[in-house]
Amino acid sequence: MPKILVTYYSRTGNTKKMAEEIVKGVSKEKVPVELKKIEEINAGDLLKYDSIIIGSPTYYGSMAAGIKQLLDDSVKFHGKLEGKVGGAFASSANIAGGNETTILDIINALLIHGMIIQGDSKGDHYGPVAIGAADSRAIKECQRFGERTGRLVKKLF
Repeated sequence: MPKILVTYYSRTGNTKKMAEEIVKGVSKEKVPVELKKIEEINAGDLLKYDSIIIGSPTYYGSMAAGIKQLLDDSVKFHGKLEGKVGGAFASSANIAGGNETTILDIINALLIHGMIIQGDSKGDHYGPVAIGAADSRAIKECQRFGERTGRLVKKLF
């Protein structure tokens, strides 16, 4: 059975809440999913999963240092994540606060690993975003993202 990792960094709890809602969405598809803080994993752990979803608050238009460190460390496993499903989500303090650039920075690293990224033609195109605490719109997007990722993982694995 395929397995999904949702990992995140969160100082205020906003990104953590988003991660929890993504897990709820994945669970609707009955795919095993693990939720871990970025501090609880290392780059080698990424090899254990068929899908890796990474969430970060937005700091100066990019990801938190812990997320960047994990991705930098993952270079040891270049090519070994190929074909796995990837995704990203982000929170920021303001509208136009850098959510999309943060998500794209994470996705760029996942694409370099050869991972599969599914866009969204209807909702948050690159991945779920929240401005401050996740409101009802962001929660819906997170759950839908989790469901869509779960369905894709089931199709591929």
